[in-house]
Amino acid sequence: MKHLLKMLDLSRDEILSILNLGDQLKYEQKHHIPHRHLEGKTLGMIFSKSSTRTRVSFETGMVQLGGYPLFLSSSDMQLGRGEPIKDTARVLSRYLDGIMIRTFAQQDVEDLAAYGSIPIINGLTDFAHPCQVLADLMTIREYKGNLEGLTMCYIGDGNNMANSLIVGGLKVGMKVRVATPAAYKPDQSVLDFAADFGDAFTLTEDLSTAAQDADVVITDVWASMGQEGEAQQRRKDFAGFQINRELMSHAKADSLVLHCLPAHREEEITGEMFDAHAAEIFDEAENRLHAQKAVLVHLMK
Repeated sequence: MKHLLKMLDLSRDEILSILNLGDQLKYEQKHHIPHRHLEGKTLGMIFSKSSTRTRVSFETGMVQLGGYPLFLSSSDMQLGRGEPIKDTARVLSRYLDGIMIRTFAQQDVEDLAAYGSIPIINGLTDFAHPCQVLADLMTIREYKGNLEGLTMCYIGDGNNMANSLIVGGLKVGMKVRVATPAAYKPDQSVLDFAADFGDAFTLTEDLSTAAQDADVVITDVWASMGQEGEAQQRRKDFAGFQINRELMSHAKADSLVLHCLPAHREEEITGEMFDAHAAEIFDEAENRLHAQKAVLVHLMK
């Protein structure tokens, strides 16, 4: 049984295969070529966290592939009344052909995969956001023509995005530089993984070092969903960890800027830089659809 639980689970070849399929599906959609690879199949979509891009892209993608998406709010399921996730996994495996879950704990995703008998897709957890990073890599390759040898710079919280970008970038041959405040480093398991890549990976608190000659500069919000109560403290801790004109002066002149959205202008990115790079940011948002359709076909066909 194949799953997508985190970037650490994917090999380099699997990542590139998904990106290639995403490119093909995008071409076919743009040219009105049907690609109903999942005719008659049903995807359950469990949401413990609300979402715009995740729900709409998975739901639309499943329809375009000929399948049927089923929205499941965890608050309306027995999960919301304390049913163990391993029992939910066993029940839903009798009804569905795959599950996408967007939730908090990575262990919930791992348990769904362990106790279920259908493919499980991590739509976001506090630890990992593999679908977003596949869309990011697809976007970078669209603009730059390749991935190997490029330098990726990430500025901000060492969160699920940082964890997944580090793993995904290093696996496809990129150099990855991450700048976070000292108290907000990426997960130790990810840092242990990155340690095997030598000087291809850099973790620093110095933004100009991280951005030097970067081909792509990426950030995320300072306070993610579920961290609203920390927002005031985080604004203090992350002050300066911002994509702005001065930071971008250290990157290559043709550097991309990516943001997984929603963006908080004048916090993690200035309005000026967001508007200057809106083309690639919204291509990145669109590519959630194409990359996730590739994941669905890869796992469920």
